[in-house]
Amino acid sequence: MNKLSLLFLLAYAAAPLVADERLPALARQQIGVTVEYDPAYVSLSYPGGDVPPDRGVCTDVVIRALRHLGFDLQKEVHQDMKKNFSAYPSRKNWGLKRPDKNIDHRRVPNLQTFFKRKGWSVPITDKPQDYHPGDLVTCMLPGNLPHIMIVSDRKSAEGIPLVIHNIGAGTEEEDALFMFTITGHYRPQLNH
Repeated sequence: MNKLSLLFLLAYAAAPLVADERLPALARQQIGVTVEYDPAYVSLSYPGGDVPPDRGVCTDVVIRALRHLGFDLQKEVHQDMKKNFSAYPSRKNWGLKRPDKNIDHRRVPNLQTFFKRKGWSVPITDKPQDYHPGDLVTCMLPGNLPHIMIVSDRKSAEGIPLVIHNIGAGTEEEDALFMFTITGHYRPQLNH
């Protein structure tokens, strides 16, 4: 490797991750369409499988928004889990012995592992300005229920970014970024 190539690689590795600001608009399209929270296990086609658009869970908001950008979390997570199953919490959390293309991408702890493995992690802070439109944020709901949200390009009157998520009544956009304990902060990089 020559000096120029090495300098380019070092500069690229040190460059800050930039959020994909198209995600909030794509997630917002699900408001009024996805109107039910339905965690039922469903056999899905592969790749590109989905539950009916009127229902889903928090992860389905993220899955659908990313698919509009040509990134299929079902396929990406499944392929990574086939190669690196022991890196994921599926055995410990759900007693699985192998990947399951129907559900793995719909489980927040698996997505957290996948996002970290992709290098999408950014620091968790309590500063609203650190959360950019298109960032993904995981948190823990009461009862130790993992949850995921997409940071919106809209803000509350206090300047806190809104989030787009399905927390029980279908896809909504609301002021809930700091409502629960944040467990992960990710900035998807879809070009590499």
